[in-house]
Amino acid sequence: MTASYAVLVDELAGAIASGQLKAGERLPPQRQFAYERGIAASTAARVYAELLRRGLVVGEVGRGTFIAGPEAPLPPLRAEPFEGRTDLEFNFPTLPDQAALIARSLSSWQRPEALGAALAPVTERRLVEASRVSAGFFATGRWRPRAEGFLFAGSGRQAVAAAMSALVPVGGRLAVEAVTYPMVKGIAARLGVTLVPIAMDGEGIRPEALAKAHRAGALNAVYLQPVMHNPLGHTMSEPRREEIIRLVRKLDIMIVEDLVYGFLTDVPPLAAQAEERTIVVDSLSKRLAPGIAVGFLQVPVSLRERLAVVVRTGAWSVTSLALAAGMRLLADGTAAEITRRKRSDAATRQAIVAECLAPHRIEADPRSYHVWLHLPDGWRAETLTAAAARAGIAITPASNFAVAPGHSPNAVRLALGHPSHEELRAALTRLNALLASRPEETDVTE
Repeated sequence: MTASYAVLVDELAGAIASGQLKAGERLPPQRQFAYERGIAASTAARVYAELLRRGLVVGEVGRGTFIAGPEAPLPPLRAEPFEGRTDLEFNFPTLPDQAALIARSLSSWQRPEALGAALAPVTERRLVEASRVSAGFFATGRWRPRAEGFLFAGSGRQAVAAAMSALVPVGGRLAVEAVTYPMVKGIAARLGVTLVPIAMDGEGIRPEALAKAHRAGALNAVYLQPVMHNPLGHTMSEPRREEIIRLVRKLDIMIVEDLVYGFLTDVPPLAAQAEERTIVVDSLSKRLAPGIAVGFLQVPVSLRERLAVVVRTGAWSVTSLALAAGMRLLADGTAAEITRRKRSDAATRQAIVAECLAPHRIEADPRSYHVWLHLPDGWRAETLTAAAARAGIAITPASNFAVAPGHSPNAVRLALGHPSHEELRAALTRLNALLASRPEETDVTE
């Protein structure tokens, strides 16, 4: 670290801490900063990179670099719902009557012998039966997964981790959408996997960008959400699906396909067209309830033993009670009924969003439980997130979903499934009023 570099970073950090540079102020472009300070452009780039690393600034694609404040602007995406505010961040859809439906299905567990069977060890026989039930439940006219291809993990996240661990060695490269499910970043860091962000358009990753990334350094696999993408809501068209499948076959790489939100649509997974190239990941936590912690992996025959070993040795195996509950709900029709009701509920919530946020640009699938809200001029994602929190609303800024630091769109994700319809409407009405104001008008302390 050169003296001029260190001095400039400390000078700017001090100005931010003292309030001389205020949250929301835009720093000059790096070349202009270099000219004004009489330094090399490379030194200016290092200064900005260090400020970004410390969380003192945020970068927004096409807009520039902005002061975040004296502290990192936000904690990581929470794993639990926020208490005391209308939560549009926690993304587990909840129906008022889903607990009653689940209780009815599991009512026989009040008998000791029935509960005893649910609590028994997870034997090979139980796993075979669970695979049979799962294959029947997930089968559609366009996709018929093989019973022998199922493996079970303790959650969807654990299933993702197991697939990633099996396909990508420590130090290996995993291609991901440039904006993606945030937990993938944490999983990759713990496994020593390098994430390679792939440029996207309105249908997902661009095939030419994936090919270019592979030429730059061999990719071990690619993680995708081709159906009901979180947070953007995109679903790949048939032509794009075919392009991606042709390309991964040519490049000889595997796909980890996250189908967690696929229950909201009838679009089949990529595995329906490329079973030998795809590991499908799914779970019951969003389809049913967070406490039904069952993760699924649908695995090609050639990889099944490898994945089975990884699940066991990684301590990612499903628990006995969760497996028993999940299979009971799949087998007796309760899961299908909750799925049907959640599809209807998601459409109702999307209609509320369309009504309350009509003036604003929103990306969303009308069948999904989340929307991607592009912010109007004058607002930054972190500033709006803080202002919304003061107004009693928890939302998630785009930076949580961006793989490359400093390259996030100026947008926020709104998760729709946790509050009641009335609470959702009230929160979105407040948010719309907030967006109509100027950021400085909301700059008050509690």
